[in-house]
Amino acid sequence: MTATPEKERAIPELVAEVYETALPSDRGHMLEQLLRPLGVLSLVAIADGIFAKIRFRGGWQDLSVRLEDINNVQGAHIVALVDHAQQVSVAAVDGLASLVLASPGLSGSAAAMVLVGLLLQRSRQGREGQAAISIRPNESSLDP
Repeated sequence: MTATPEKERAIPELVAEVYETALPSDRGHMLEQLLRPLGVLSLVAIADGIFAKIRFRGGWQDLSVRLEDINNVQGAHIVALVDHAQQVSVAAVDGLASLVLASPGLSGSAAAMVLVGLLLQRSRQGREGQAAISIRPNESSLDP
C-alpha cells in the first residue's frame, strides 16, 4: 500500500513551506538531504539547473550548500526538487522527518508536524508493503 496521490502531491508543498520558514542552517541540511541521491541528469533538469550548480561547485563528493545557495533557492524550486526526489528516492524525502524532529527551529511549525506525520505514515506503509511481499511467497508454499 502506498500513500494516496493527494498526499504525494501535498508533501512537496509542505517541504517548500517548511523550507521557506526555516533558519538558513536548517535549509542547508534539508537541501543536502534531498540532493544527495540525485544524479547528474536529475540535477540539471530540475528548476533550470539551480541544484546542479550547488552540487558541482564543490565537486561531486563534497556537497556543501552555501548561504548564497540557500538565498537563491525558492519554494517553487523545492517543490520541483521534492517532486523529483520522491520518484528517485522516497527514503531521501522520508529522511526529512528525522531532520525536522531533530531541529527545534523546524519542529515548532504546524506545517512541519503535518509533513512529519505524512512522511512517517508513508514510511510505515512502505515497510508494511515490503513485509507483505516477502511473506506472500512463504504463505503460498504452505498450500498442499
